[in-house]
Amino acid sequence: MDIKTIITEAVEKIMKDKKLQELFMKDPVKALEQILNVDLPDDMINPVIDGIKAKIAIEKVDDAVGLFKKLF
Repeated sequence: MDIKTIITEAVEKIMKDKKLQELFMKDPVKALEQILNVDLPDDMINPVIDGIKAKIAIEKVDDAVGLFKKLF
């Protein structure tokens, strides 16, 4: 599985689960290890975490823009 697929699947799981969102905000390494069901070294997991954070930020902006467009 490539990193892009891991990021996409992790974002989907995080966005659907409030407790997982909270865990990701507090301890992203632990959250991602829980999602992937594997213990990875930080130097391998940190780039994935950065990608997840970026994708979540983009999705939140897209949601906000969509809501804004509905108002007008």
